[in-house]
Amino acid sequence: MKHNSGNFLNHCRSAAVGVSIVFLSFSALAQGAISAVSASVQGGVETLKIDFSDPILSSPTGFATQSPARIALDFPGTVNAAGKSAFEINFGNLKSVNVVQAGERARVVLNLKLPASYRVDLQGKTLYLFLDPVANASSLNAQPIAFSESQNADILPLKDIDFRRGSDGAGRVVVNLASNQVGVDLQQQTKGIVVDFMKSSIPEGLRRRLDVTDFGTPVQTVTTSQHGERVRMLIESNGDWEHSAYQSDNQFVVEIRQKKIDLSKLTQGPGYSGEKLSLNFQNIEVRSLLQVIADFTNFNIVTSDTVTGALTLRLKDVPWDQALQIIMDAKGLGMRKTGSVLWIAPKDEIDARTKKDFEAVQAIQKLEPLKTQAFQLNYAKAADIVAQLTAGTGAATGGASTRFLSERGNAISEPRTNQLFVTDTASKLEEVRLLLASLDVAVRQVLIEARIVEARDTFGRSLGVRLGATDLRANRGGDGGYGIGGDNRVAFGTSYSNAVASSGAGGTTSTSGNFVNLPASLSNVSSVGSFALSIFNSAANRFLTLELSAMEADGKGRIVSSPRIITADQTKALIEQGTEYPYAVTAPNGATTLAFKKAVLKLEVTPQITPEGNIILDLDVNKDSRGETTTQGVAIDTKHVKTQILIENGGTVVIGGIFEMEETNQENKIPLLGDVPVVGNLFKNRTKESTKREMLIFISPKVINERTVNR
Repeated sequence: MKHNSGNFLNHCRSAAVGVSIVFLSFSALAQGAISAVSASVQGGVETLKIDFSDPILSSPTGFATQSPARIALDFPGTVNAAGKSAFEINFGNLKSVNVVQAGERARVVLNLKLPASYRVDLQGKTLYLFLDPVANASSLNAQPIAFSESQNADILPLKDIDFRRGSDGAGRVVVNLASNQVGVDLQQQTKGIVVDFMKSSIPEGLRRRLDVTDFGTPVQTVTTSQHGERVRMLIESNGDWEHSAYQSDNQFVVEIRQKKIDLSKLTQGPGYSGEKLSLNFQNIEVRSLLQVIADFTNFNIVTSDTVTGALTLRLKDVPWDQALQIIMDAKGLGMRKTGSVLWIAPKDEIDARTKKDFEAVQAIQKLEPLKTQAFQLNYAKAADIVAQLTAGTGAATGGASTRFLSERGNAISEPRTNQLFVTDTASKLEEVRLLLASLDVAVRQVLIEARIVEARDTFGRSLGVRLGATDLRANRGGDGGYGIGGDNRVAFGTSYSNAVASSGAGGTTSTSGNFVNLPASLSNVSSVGSFALSIFNSAANRFLTLELSAMEADGKGRIVSSPRIITADQTKALIEQGTEYPYAVTAPNGATTLAFKKAVLKLEVTPQITPEGNIILDLDVNKDSRGETTTQGVAIDTKHVKTQILIENGGTVVIGGIFEMEETNQENKIPLLGDVPVVGNLFKNRTKESTKREMLIFISPKVINERTVNR
């Protein structure tokens, strides 16, 4: 595969999702010219040899890409004097080598079959690059990755180990190192990540196992222990996850987050969607670091002259936009984006520039000429729009104005033609036009239908008796009553006068009287079924009469009220029908006046159509009726429901109901006689009544489409 100086950077920028870039930054001096490039295998290791015209004083800067697999070395102030730019190798993991001239620097690009790590060795005028052996891609992932080389002379203790939960649900293991010279190896395993800190020790208080399951991240446990001259940290995780690691000066961070389901787009963290990269810089100038990032993005980075200082930075599999944010946060920098250009400067400088630009825009607006434009409104009222355009808190409330128009702008309405006349700058007039395109639209309408169903179910049963006796012997010339000894007799009757007449003392004996008068009776039922029995002697002058009465009533009724109304979206509507009853009211001066009470069927509703097409209803439903009449006037029996509901368009829902049930069991009897078993039934009556009343309210809203309205 051959590349020239014009297409390599473009290819890096358009590489497939999942690019991981590793930068090694050392100070590289001018080398003169590249005289020869060759490759060989030494002890099973692919070795690239690059000869220069002058001695090499320091290691070059370099980077590696994983897709496609490449390694590149940059040599500032160097030219290609090898006679050609492409070298076909094609043995081991090394396919070919390209030497690209880019400005005042030469770039040596190694095209690999599989991603691999490397190391360089300087020997006078020759640079040797050794590729680490890689059997296949899976074995590469299982090998430890040298995150940073150890430059510690002594074994130094770790200062602190902490765990935090990121805003995106990621688990963040934060390690405070003794210095930024600590070497770190990182290896991903099936259930977690192993991190080794070279030439380091861990205090006794930090040798522990952290259970972080309750944090709700993929990380379950973090175990730290001492292994010889290194500290080993095991981060165990659950589920399908991915990780990134970075180091800023003395702080090393490993982030483990849930892997995104959409594999076609690699996104990491809240707001970060750049391609993954890895950086390893030791005390590099911030300006140079920003330029490196600019080389591998689609953005041009302009750095302010006030951006200075150096930074030690190590990042592993971090989106490039997150890496840029880490760099800016470390140095207190800010960023302004214009198209594909990023301007980076200290935050104070950016704030000052933003304020200055805003003041300049304000000044231009004050000098911009005013224009007047007429707008014809179709649905909205021009007077209402004027109020919205010119309304503001102003100085009276001490707050900033909320006027939509500028300070010099004005608007008036013409009610006859429903036109709006606006005077303002050209840019503001365009904003008004766009605003009216959203406000001056037909409001959708809603048909609301209510059904109020009242059902009544009544049942009653009653059993009664009448028992009477008559003695007519005295009225027919015989002896009335019954002897009780001597010349004394006793006579009975169903009343005082009837008893006197039965004794023969005078008067007429009534045959319709009774001793027990407990007939069957039900409320609101007048007719009763009865059966009578009379026992009398052969002369028909003594009678014993018995009347049994019984009744049973079963009734059902239903009342359906169905008010309906049409109203605009978010507009209250009211419909009612009924009667107003007068009643007397005493005024404060003592005079009597008439007032009226309403007994109406009322539906009051405010609909709101949601973006999904459902309907929110604020409902107030009344079902009143005339009650009993009192000395103060007519009482009103009312049934009232007030609620808010969410219902689908065209659906029906029961918003409320009232259920009443009244049961009555009554027994009337003559004392003592009514308690006698069996015979006692002749001296009492029983009544059982049951009344059930139920009211249900159904609501059915429906959005009326424009076609229906036009009809």
